[in-house]
Amino acid sequence: MESELIIIREYCEKSHIEPDFLLSLEEGGLIDIQRIDGEQYLLTTQLSELEKYCHFYYDLSINIEGIDVIHNLLERIEALQKEVTQLHKHLHSFRNYEKMFPLEDIESKTI
Repeated sequence: MESELIIIREYCEKSHIEPDFLLSLEEGGLIDIQRIDGEQYLLTTQLSELEKYCHFYYDLSINIEGIDVIHNLLERIEALQKEVTQLHKHLHSFRNYEKMFPLEDIESKTI
């Protein structure tokens, strides 16, 4: 699957964002900038993350290091939410199994 590219210079002009901000995000490992024939590009798949980072930086005055911490915490929260969902599924399966084969029946047969 091929992603579309956005010219960073044009994006920054239209969005009133400093190009150095995007370079700082790249240095922090938060976005990936593609360089082709001397031009810098951003993948369209990164736009929603970039918009969040811009909000943190410009509206909330959070520095790059703070944005990195927030990014890592949000990833951790998402992973934990997925884990909780999986545990709920396992619990539901166990409860269904227990309804079909009650533990009391098994315990009474082994005594």
